Amino acid sequence: MLNFVLCDDNLSIVKKLKEMLEILFVKNDIDAKVSFFTDNPQKVLEYERNNNIDVLILDINLNSNISGIDLAQKIRKNNKKVYIIFSTGHLEYSLVAYSVKTFDYLPKPITMERLEITLNRLLDDLSNNPSQKYVQINNKTIINEKEINYIKRDKMKLVFCTNSGEYQTYNSFNKLESNLSSNFVRCHKSYIVNTENILNINTNKNKIIFGNNLSCDIGPKYKNNLMEVFKYGTISNNLDSINNGE
Repeated sequence: MLNFVLCDDNLSIVKKLKEMLEILFVKNDIDAKVSFFTDNPQKVLEYERNNNIDVLILDINLNSNISGIDLAQKIRKNNKKVYIIFSTGHLEYSLVAYSVKTFDYLPKPITMERLEITLNRLLDDLSNNPSQKYVQINNKTIINEKEINYIKRDKMKLVFCTNSGEYQTYNSFNKLESNLSSNFVRCHKSYIVNTENILNINTNKNKIIFGNNLSCDIGPKYKNNLMEVFKYGTISNNLDSINNGE
């Protein structure tokens, strides 16, 4: 699921933009949500500290000591992959805004037609840009790799398990594995895990524990390799402990 964050100094405008996006998500069968919206740029910074942002839509002039460009620069330092879109009635700012790798501009007043064009461009870019760490489930469903806890092979289907739910598709397990980031590791003949999201490993019960009480199995054939990853690898993760007891 793609997470959108919106910020405009006019709260009625940002609420209207949220409504328009939600209509387009449903119309185009896009797996996305507006996870946060506000008229306060400081609250965006606070939200970003503990949450993933895929798309950030900002007004350039926020009538604050932090401009939209300042805010985008701060977010960009922590999130190199975020898509930044400016909504503005002052297109003369556009050259300055390119310093934060702006994806697009939405001239005010924002129309549904113009917003839909930007949204479709965004989906095309996500689908065709190999440097972006997203997994495409189908034409309209794209998942940020960070959200995936594990991927399970269920006969001919692949099931992507995230904290927000499960996504299913028909694809090659081996082909998928070769296209994932290095932090994804095979732990079972039917499971690939995202080591970044592992909280605990119980080697006695052969279980990997994630948030939201989610877990998956460790296969005997893959156990030693998994342990080697954590013992000698350079993978950064949120692992709390490896528990060898009950």
